[in-house]
Amino acid sequence: MVEHALKNSVLPAAGSPIAIRRRRWRELKDRMARYGVAAGGMTVIFAIVLIFFYLLYVVLPLFSGADLETEAEFSVEEHSTVHLTLNEYNNVGLSLGKQGQIRFFDTEDGHTLLTPQLPLSDSDVSSFSPGASPTGVFAYGFAGGQALVFKQKYKISYPNDVRTVTPSIEYPLGDAVVQLDPQAQLLELLSVQSNDGQTTLAAVTADKRLVLTSFLREESFMDEDEFTVETLTSEIALTSTSQLTQLAIDIDQRELYLIDDQGVIAYYDISDIANPTLVQRLTIVPEGVQVTTLEFLTGGISILVGRSDGQIDQWFPVRDSDNKIVLHNVRSFHQQSSPITVIAAEYARKGFLALDESGQLGLYHTTAERTLLVEPLAENAVMAISPRANGLLSMTEAGQVKLLAIDNEHPDVSWHSLWEKVWYESRDKPEHIWQSSSASNDFEPKFGLTPLVFGTLKAAFYAMAIAVPLAIFGAIYTAYFMSASMRKIVKPTIEIMEALPTVILGFLAGLWLAPIVEGNLPGVFSIFILMPIMILLTAWSWTKLPEKLRERIPDGWEAAILVPVVILVGVVSMMMSPYLEMWLFGNNMPEWLNAHGIGFDQRNSLVVGMVMGFAVIPTIFSITEDAIFGVPKHLTIGSLALGATPWQTLTRVVILTASPGIFSAIMIGLGRAVGETMIVLMATGNTPIMDFNIFEGFRALSANIAVEMPEAEVASSHYRVLFLAALVLFMATFIFNTVAEVVRQRLRNKYSSL
Repeated sequence: MVEHALKNSVLPAAGSPIAIRRRRWRELKDRMARYGVAAGGMTVIFAIVLIFFYLLYVVLPLFSGADLETEAEFSVEEHSTVHLTLNEYNNVGLSLGKQGQIRFFDTEDGHTLLTPQLPLSDSDVSSFSPGASPTGVFAYGFAGGQALVFKQKYKISYPNDVRTVTPSIEYPLGDAVVQLDPQAQLLELLSVQSNDGQTTLAAVTADKRLVLTSFLREESFMDEDEFTVETLTSEIALTSTSQLTQLAIDIDQRELYLIDDQGVIAYYDISDIANPTLVQRLTIVPEGVQVTTLEFLTGGISILVGRSDGQIDQWFPVRDSDNKIVLHNVRSFHQQSSPITVIAAEYARKGFLALDESGQLGLYHTTAERTLLVEPLAENAVMAISPRANGLLSMTEAGQVKLLAIDNEHPDVSWHSLWEKVWYESRDKPEHIWQSSSASNDFEPKFGLTPLVFGTLKAAFYAMAIAVPLAIFGAIYTAYFMSASMRKIVKPTIEIMEALPTVILGFLAGLWLAPIVEGNLPGVFSIFILMPIMILLTAWSWTKLPEKLRERIPDGWEAAILVPVVILVGVVSMMMSPYLEMWLFGNNMPEWLNAHGIGFDQRNSLVVGMVMGFAVIPTIFSITEDAIFGVPKHLTIGSLALGATPWQTLTRVVILTASPGIFSAIMIGLGRAVGETMIVLMATGNTPIMDFNIFEGFRALSANIAVEMPEAEVASSHYRVLFLAALVLFMATFIFNTVAEVVRQRLRNKYSSL
């Protein structure tokens, strides 16, 4: 039987058909495996490259410029147009003449749609004022001190499923002129603003008086159709001997600006119409330069000042070092050289168009400090921008009308607005801010990515500060000093920690750990201070014990002695916390920190560092432990045989040989910390601030994408900036991994000869 079995087990001869078939089959499997692995690797690389180019495809439109395309050109009968408007569908224009003529016309061919007759005063028209563009309000001033306020309105209907725009005129103060100046002086300058509850008019009379009148509309509590109008008036005697050229009221009817031909601006607070206050008076242009036009940026906070040298300045009120409100020139645009004649602000963004005397048109955005285009349009023209900022209508003195389509989707994003400090409206200084949305239509988007990148790096720093020492030293001890039987328990236990979902860790960090840390801050810091001291003291005490007592514990199990020490230090520290807080911090450490200028939030970097460090430890520990344990035994044995101590062997042989693996472990842990989402989302408070304080929160790139992407409008600037944040994360991970691989290869080449 044995001989039969041996006979049957004899391998076939090398040249036999069976051996040849087996060899060919092995070669085929090897070839398939080689090609399969290569194909899998190429597929992964292709997928990564595809992700990169898709992100780039979504992001690139952010940095494209603006473009104009002519849609219609025609001529109309000229009647000295003083102002022009364009509706939101770019199909109806309104021209307003210097003598009170108004005409609605079709912007495709110029045919008249409506020519309402205004109830003008018997005296001549002496001034004109448009209100804020979104309100559609206008006013004519007359030589007899009267004014007429009216408003454009468009009714949209869909007969036979065709959109029809029907223009009309309304009168907020009734269809009759109002006596603005009791002395019936000619109104040289006029400014109007109106909303549902209030209409305010300001005028400069021929005898140098500033007349203010506000009409307050109060609806009846019982009947909405019944209302009363309360009139508030005041006047200011102007002492300036210069010729006044510009007058403007903001959309909220709280501020007034008056400019003369010497470039001196007077800034008034008119929130109390009966008692207007001069806030500031200053010169805003150099000598020899004049202010040619004045326009409010959307929202009414900033004023745009067009100058005779072609420069455009943005001014808005800020608080100075004495907490006084003063006007400040925040930024300027220098791309045009001829006197600015018209400025048209966008309705819902912080952009504007400027037309100069030579016919050059400039398209700008203030927050991003971008000049999107400068190109010829028309000389001696007035212009209007549509509410959607996608249409431009211009009309020359000769009646030449041009309708242009504007392609300008993302003017509010630039390198400056993304990465540098920006001086936003209502802020006292330039700052890094992320605030992507608001309930207000005239909100100034703040797309500063710097606070988000800072928050990402801050989270990674505190997480790695906790994870790296614990994971690296734990892995060294486990792989080099710990007994095999204990290692079989410790290593799987730590590795299984990686299976914990980060959403659970974030939930526990935000709702369980954060309140505990806040209520026991002295105890938490006592743990950090006392734990290493007690471990070292325990190790020293162990060396002083009798040898017989130490021999009772098997080699490699000494670390088990530290388990009760660690538990005892934690319990004692938390029990001492209330007493330490009472003795050292007035019974409330968070309030003590705030009182000493150190901000404290319950969900802060300390909590994130502890929990995210806990999540990163298994990754770093496992790779490091494998690298150290995989060091060839002959190196360790040879070192010990030559007289080196175990510690010398560890530091001079083992760690150096395992350094490529240790470095890879750290970089992989860093990559996970940088890309972590759920923990930083749930445990930080998501406040995009730039403060390295461990007691303050932050907002990371990954968490920001997770929070805001579901709410972002597809293809909007906000949407694309979030993709840019993802691209930044992608590039950061790519750079980290590339650097890690380069360093790892150099370490391997350097220490492979050991």
